[in-house]
Amino acid sequence: MSANDDRCLCTELVSVTERSALALGRSLGRGDPARAPEVGLQGLRQGLDLVPLSGRIAIGIDGHLPVDTDVGAGGRKYDLAIGPLQEAIVARGQVGVISVLAATDPGGMLTVPPMYMRKLAVGHVARGHIDLLAPVSQNILAIAEAFGRKPMDITAIVLDRDRHDDLIEEIRETGARIKLIQDGDVTAAISSAIRGTNDHVSIGIGGAAEGVISAAALICLGGEFQGQLWPVSRSQVRATAELGIEDMQHVFTDEELVRGDAIVVATGVSNGDLLRGVRYVADAARTHSIVMCTRCNRVRFVDSTHNFVRERGLEVRL
Repeated sequence: MSANDDRCLCTELVSVTERSALALGRSLGRGDPARAPEVGLQGLRQGLDLVPLSGRIAIGIDGHLPVDTDVGAGGRKYDLAIGPLQEAIVARGQVGVISVLAATDPGGMLTVPPMYMRKLAVGHVARGHIDLLAPVSQNILAIAEAFGRKPMDITAIVLDRDRHDDLIEEIRETGARIKLIQDGDVTAAISSAIRGTNDHVSIGIGGAAEGVISAAALICLGGEFQGQLWPVSRSQVRATAELGIEDMQHVFTDEELVRGDAIVVATGVSNGDLLRGVRYVADAARTHSIVMCTRCNRVRFVDSTHNFVRERGLEVRL
């Protein structure tokens, strides 16, 4: 393997989510959920085809970028997980939409079926203090103790779904604050692991694919992620068994979901607490991204100005 093949591509992968976000941003709030995945995936695919990697889609989007699709311009081999394009919330113009992907060495991600996963995510301070099988109150108290705070000073992020009604009540009984979100539990997991967001834990049931991406991000951030597959039908139980997962009660750690080095990159489409959305000006746009990489052992926020014309008269702002 040449030195060129061995170099890390984390900073180049962010150009992929930037392209996707720039395309998705044009559909924001336009009420057309069918258009968003088309333009977002086009930008994503174009970006991947410019990166010097030999990529295999390990977690993809059926009908668009399915599992085992080959992408990239050739080079170091990676398995890739593509985050959902959230076309419904893009069309509605909601906040906190991101374009996200994760990359590992081949075989570095656990293959999960399209189903729900019960999840619990915290940052470095609370790592080692959580237990997905323990009562919610016990986890909130343990997280508060890790931060040296009272439960009322802890904020839990929860997807606003009917299935979480009991969970929300349990959290409220501890005195902790709750931030309800409409979508985007990958962003929630990342936010819980970054100090300064005033978010301390992400908890609830969401997509299993997003759980794997969240686990990769939490590994990069030094946090902790725990997940338990949550089938809602016999066919999902069978699909899980076909992948070699027999114990449906097993709680997966982040290192079981993602093995070896991991890269996670995300770019804001619409404004959120973690990332700013795409801002368009005449013949240019500005994006805000995060790059997390265990191989380089760094986390980088990237603020990029994209010039759509050749002329160099663009005004760049801080």
